[in-house]
Amino acid sequence: MPSGTYPLVRRTAQRFRGWGGVAAMAVACGLTASLTLLPLTHDGGDAAATSGTHGAGPGVGTGIQVKADTCENPAASLRPSTADGPSIQAIKARGKLIVGVDQSSYRWGYRNPEKGTLEGFDIDLARAIARDILGDENAVIFRAIPTNQRIAALDGGKVDLVVRTMTINCKRIQQVAFSTAYFQAGQQVLAPKLAEDITGYDSSLEGKRICTAEGSTAYEALEEKSFGALFKDEGDGTKDDKDLLTVPNQLDCLARLQLGEVDAVVTDNALAAGQAAQDPAVELKGRPFTTEFYGVAAKLGNDDLVRRVNQVLVNYRQGPWQQAYKDWLEKDLPGITGPPTPLYK
Repeated sequence: MPSGTYPLVRRTAQRFRGWGGVAAMAVACGLTASLTLLPLTHDGGDAAATSGTHGAGPGVGTGIQVKADTCENPAASLRPSTADGPSIQAIKARGKLIVGVDQSSYRWGYRNPEKGTLEGFDIDLARAIARDILGDENAVIFRAIPTNQRIAALDGGKVDLVVRTMTINCKRIQQVAFSTAYFQAGQQVLAPKLAEDITGYDSSLEGKRICTAEGSTAYEALEEKSFGALFKDEGDGTKDDKDLLTVPNQLDCLARLQLGEVDAVVTDNALAAGQAAQDPAVELKGRPFTTEFYGVAAKLGNDDLVRRVNQVLVNYRQGPWQQAYKDWLEKDLPGITGPPTPLYK
C-alpha cells in the first residue's frame, strides 16, 4: 500500500462498522491501493448465446467468418499455436511474463490478507499461461491495474497480458487483441437488501445514484439506457472528475454503496457475486441483462502471443478450468457447467 494511505483506511474502516468487519477493511485497502498502477510481488457457451447460460463444457472450437464492418462474433479469436514469434521470444528472453490483474476483486484477483499473496480465478489462469511459456507458474510479475487503465497498460508496454475480467466487445477488439472467451457473465444490479424499491435493471433505477467503473461495459450500458438513473460524474474523464459515481476500480463502487454515497451498483454478475459474498447486507437484484464473455487481452499485433494463450486455453478447458471454478467461484456463482465454447476466425 502506498505511504500515506493508512489514515484514510482507518477513517474509512470506521465508517464501515456494521458492514462486515474484515471484508469492509479489505474494501478500504482496495480503494486506496487500486488508484494507481502498482508493481506487485513476483508471486512465485457459445458466443452467439443470448440466454445467459453457459456452455455445456470445453467443446470443440468452431471456425466462423468474422465481418469487421458489422462486428459479428467479436469473441472469435486467432487459432491456437505453440509457435514462438517475437512476442513469445521477448518474454522468454526476459524470463518473466508480466500480467495486469486486479488485486481487490474477491474470488477473481485479490490479495489474501493472511498469506499476502494474490489469489483467484484470473490469477490461476495467468499462472497457467506463465507455466506454458516459461515452464514455471511463478515466473510471472503481477501488476495491479485499475479498470480504466487496462488498455493503456497494454499500449504502453507495462504488461504483456491483461487477465482481469475483461469483456470482449466490438469497441475493444479495435483496441486490443483478445484470446478466445474463458468465462461468460452478464451485467446485473447490486444493491442493499433493504432497498426493496430497487428491483433490477428497470424503471426502479429512476433518480437513483448508480456507481460503475470507468471504461466498463456497465457504464456503456447505462449510457445506452439509464432508466433515468444518475450515473455520470461532473467532469467525467477529466481532472475534475469526482470519482463518485464513476470510479477507477469496480470494487470502489462497493465502498461507495457501503458509505451510502450511491444507491446501487451495475457490474458483471460474476464480480457482484464475490462482493455479495464479502458483504451479507447487499444482494443481486433482478436478472442479468446482457451476455458477456471475458477474454485475455494482449496488445494489438502480438498475434503469436494471442495464439499461444489460445493453445493454453485449449488444455485449460479440459480440467484446470473446472477445478479453478470449483475452488473460487462455485460457492458464490453456482450452476455453471463449463467454460464457453471457443470460436476461431
